[in-house]
Amino acid sequence: MLALCLLTLSACATYPDISQSRSPCRMEPGGWCGFLRNGAVDVWPYAVASANAYTGDDDVFTDLGPVLERLERLPIADEAADKGFGYEIFAQYASGTEGQPDRQPIARILAFRGTDFDGFTDIFYGTLRNDQIELAQAAFEAERARPEFADGAEWIVAGHSLGGALATEVSIAHPHVRAFMFNTSPFYGGEDRVNDMQRTVFNERGEVLRKFARYDLAPAADVYTLNCAPRNGQFTKHKIRPLADCITWIAAYGDPDALKTVLANAVRKPMVECGDEGKPHPGVMPVVSEPCIHSARPEKEDPA
Repeated sequence: MLALCLLTLSACATYPDISQSRSPCRMEPGGWCGFLRNGAVDVWPYAVASANAYTGDDDVFTDLGPVLERLERLPIADEAADKGFGYEIFAQYASGTEGQPDRQPIARILAFRGTDFDGFTDIFYGTLRNDQIELAQAAFEAERARPEFADGAEWIVAGHSLGGALATEVSIAHPHVRAFMFNTSPFYGGEDRVNDMQRTVFNERGEVLRKFARYDLAPAADVYTLNCAPRNGQFTKHKIRPLADCITWIAAYGDPDALKTVLANAVRKPMVECGDEGKPHPGVMPVVSEPCIHSARPEKEDPA
C-alpha cells in the first residue's frame, strides 16, 4: 500500500501548497501575484523576527522597521543553551503607528532560533530528541505568564528551520496561538492537522529540508513556495536572511512599513525579479507599464 501511495501520490494526499509559478503575473508589481503580495504583507514581521532570533549572528536585520521592537526575554539556562536552544521576544505594533507615543503592542512574537548547519548540537537535540520541544513549551508558558505581559496582547510564535518545528509544536499545544514558519523543518512530533488553520509556512523552492518533507503532510493549512533565488544552492536557499529579505521586498509593494524596512536595511531585490542587480525598490503599488518577467538567469547587459 505504501509503495502504491508513493507511486500515485496525488491520489493519496492533497497538499495545500500555494505556489508562485514563474512569471504568471507579469503585469503586476515585481511580477509577483496578488495573493503572494498579500501573504507577504501578512508575514514579513514574523520573517524579520525569525531572522533576528539568531542572536549574535552577523546576518540579522540591523533595523527591525516601524512595527517591531525587541523585548528582553527571560534568561536561558546554560544547560538549555548548550543544547542549542534559543529564542527572542518582539513586540508587534499596528501598521502606520510609528511615532505615536502611546501606541500599544497588538501582539508579542516569540521567535525560536533554528538549525545551525555549522554544528550538529541543535540538530541532535531538536530533530532526533524531544529536549528542545520541552524547552520551547516551557519557555512559551513562562514568557506568557510574566506580569508585564498581562495586557491581553495576542501571542504569536514563529521560527525558521528547527525553529519552525518548535513553533509548530507550541501551536499544536495551544489552539489559539498563530504560528508562522519559514523553510520549516519537517521533523516534529505533533499531529499535522491539529490547529493547522492557525499556521502559515513560507518555503524557498529547492532548499535542503524540502527533500525530507516531500512525502509528509504540510504542518500548516497555507503553504507558500517561493522561487526567490533559483541560482543558489540548496544550503544557501535554506538560510533565513535571504528568504526574509525576499518576503519583505515583496511585502513592500503593498506595505509602507515593509518598504521602510527594505530601505533601512539596504535589502536587495530578489534574484529572480526583473531588473538589474542594483534595482531600487519601485515603492508601494507602483504603476506597471511593462511586463516584469521572472528569470532563473541573470539579465544580459544592454551592449549600448
